[in-house]
Amino acid sequence: MPLLDRIKDPRDLRDLSRAELDQLAGEIRAFLVSNVSRTGGHLGPNLGVVELTIALHRVFDSPHDPFVFDTGHQSYVHKILTGRQDDFPTLRQLGGLSGYPCRAESEHDWVESSHASSSLSWAEGMAKGFRLQESSRRVIAVIGDGALTGGMAWEAVNNIAVQRDLPLIMIANDNGRSYTPTVGGLASHLTALRTDKRYEQGLDFLKRSISGTPLVGRAAYEWLHGVKIGLKDVLAPQGLFADLGMKYVGPIDGHDLGALERALQQAKGFGGPVIVHVITEKGRGFKAAEENEEDRFHSIGQIDEITGEPLSSSSKESWTDVFSTELVDIGRERPDVVAVTAAMLYPTGLHRFAAAFPDRTFDVGIAEQHALTSAAGLSATGLHPVVGLYSTFLNRAFDQLLMDVALHKESVTLVLDRAGITGTDGPSHNGMWDSSILSMVPGLWLTAPRDGTRLREALRRAVEIEGAPSVIRYSKDKMPADIEAVRHLDGVDVLSESERPEVLVVAHGQFAGMGMEVGERLSQQGIGVTVVDPLWALPVNPALIELARAHQLVITLEDSGLVGGLGSRLSQELRANDVWVPLREFAIRQEFLDPGSRSEVLEDLGLTSQQVARYAVEFVARATDQSVAGTSERSEH
Repeated sequence: MPLLDRIKDPRDLRDLSRAELDQLAGEIRAFLVSNVSRTGGHLGPNLGVVELTIALHRVFDSPHDPFVFDTGHQSYVHKILTGRQDDFPTLRQLGGLSGYPCRAESEHDWVESSHASSSLSWAEGMAKGFRLQESSRRVIAVIGDGALTGGMAWEAVNNIAVQRDLPLIMIANDNGRSYTPTVGGLASHLTALRTDKRYEQGLDFLKRSISGTPLVGRAAYEWLHGVKIGLKDVLAPQGLFADLGMKYVGPIDGHDLGALERALQQAKGFGGPVIVHVITEKGRGFKAAEENEEDRFHSIGQIDEITGEPLSSSSKESWTDVFSTELVDIGRERPDVVAVTAAMLYPTGLHRFAAAFPDRTFDVGIAEQHALTSAAGLSATGLHPVVGLYSTFLNRAFDQLLMDVALHKESVTLVLDRAGITGTDGPSHNGMWDSSILSMVPGLWLTAPRDGTRLREALRRAVEIEGAPSVIRYSKDKMPADIEAVRHLDGVDVLSESERPEVLVVAHGQFAGMGMEVGERLSQQGIGVTVVDPLWALPVNPALIELARAHQLVITLEDSGLVGGLGSRLSQELRANDVWVPLREFAIRQEFLDPGSRSEVLEDLGLTSQQVARYAVEFVARATDQSVAGTSERSEH
C-alpha cells in the first residue's frame, strides 16, 4: 500500500520515519505530475514545496495553527496532506477542487489568497488577534521571493518587526523565480544568501573548532555567538533582516526534511516573529519542469506526464501573440515606445519586445502599483509606456492609475490580458472588474478588440493617444476569425443591419461573435436588427446615441462587469441626451464566480446567444401586444 494512501490528516505524518518521509515526498511528486498533467494547474510551484509542506505539518498543528499561502500557487501539497487527494481529478473544474486555498473545502484553509504579496498582512492581523485573545496559536505565512517584491509585503514587515512578541513565523520560499526569474534588489540580496557556500562552510568549521576547544561556560557561548554574527555579516550579509529587528533562520535546504524540521522547531520556540529562509527548486523531481527555462511549468494546461509536452496545441495565433508581435513592429517604428510589466514578461507576451529592445523593457517584479506610477514617470519624460498586466491584477493599481497617470494626463497604454471570464482559476482570476473601475477614470480611453485585426489597429491607435491613459483588454480564449464591418459610422463598426430597425445589439470585444449570432436568431424571427461594435467603449461615441434613438430596444453585450460597464455608461449617456429607448445590459454579474470552463460559466450567467435572443424576442412580442391593445382601446373610444 503506498504511503500516500495512509495520509488522511496531517497528524498521520507524525509517526513516519525519515525513510518513510522521503518515500512519501517521492509519491507526492508522482501524484502531482500524474494528476495536474491531466487537469492543468500550478505544477512547478508545488513540486518545489513538497518537503517544506510536510515539515510544516509535522512541526505545527493545522488548523489550530493557521497556514497562510501567498497567492496559493503552492497549496496543492497542503491539500493532499489535509485529506483532499481523492478530489484532485476535479481540480479547477466546475464543482470540483479549487486551484487555490478555499475555505469551503477545508478547515485547514484560512485565507483564499490568490493575489501576491498579501499573506504577511493577513498573518500579522491574525497573529495580533490571537495575541489579544491570549491564544497559544501561531500563524505561519508561506511567501515566495517573487511575492516579496511587492510593496504590500514590506508594509506588513514594517509592522511585524516592531512587535517582538507576535506569534508569527514567516517562511520565505526562495526559488529565485516568480513566474520567471525574480528581479530587483531584494532578489539580489536573497541570491547572495542563497549562493554563498562560504557561510555554511564557515559555520561547520567553527563548530568543529569549538568542539575541540577547552573553553567552557558563558565565555565560550559569547565567543561562539559573536563569531557567528561576524560570519553572517562577512559571508552572507543579513542586514536587511537584522536592521528590521527580525529573527532570521537560514538559509535552509528546502529539500532536506531534517534541516527543515530543526529550523522550524527553532522558529516555533522563539516566541516572536521569525523569518525562515528556505531554498527550494521550482519544478523539482520532474525533468521537463526542471529544464523549462521560461517558468519551470509554473502553470500548465494538459500535458504528457512523461515528456511534459502539451497534449493539445493550436497553430492559430492567440490574442497575446498578436499583441506581442505587433508591439515589436511598433517598437521598430517608434523609439519612444517602451514596455513595462510586473513579473509577467512571458505571460503577457512582452518577452518578444524585451528580446528586440532590452534597454526599453522594464520588469518591476510583482509590484503593479509601482509599475503604473513608474510608467507615469516614463511618460513625463516624453516616452510612451505600454504596460502589460493580467486584467485581475489591475485592481491593485487603481489609485496609481487614477492619481498618477490620469490626474497628470500622462500618455500610458495598459494592455490587459486575461480579461473577462477566465474560468478555471476561479473567482480571483476572472478579469471582470477592470471595466467597472476604469469607467470612473476621467479622460480614459477603453477598447476591447473583437478580433486580431482590430487588436492591431487598437494598439496603434492607443500609442498615438496623448494626454490620457488608454486601455486595451482581451480574453485568454481562442482568437476568433476576423469579422469585417459592412460599413463604418463615425467610429462605430456596423457588423450587420436590416431595413427595418427594431433592436440595436451593441456587441463589444470578443462578444461581437455572440452579437452576430443574436442578430441571426432575431432575423429568423422576422425582427429587424442592427449589430454594431463601438470599437472604443470609452469615451462613449455620440454615434451610438443616435443609433439607439432610431431603435425600439438596445441590447449591450460585454465580457466584463455589469456595474459600470459599457452598457451602464451608454444607458447614462442616453438619458443625459433625452433618449429614452429601453436598454438591457448583458454582462457579468458582480459576484465571485465558482471555477468552471469559460463556456460553463457563461452559460450559468445567461451570456449565450440563445438566452439573449430569447429576451429580445419576448420584449418585442410584449411591445407588439401592448401596441395592438392600445390601438384597440383607441378605436373603441
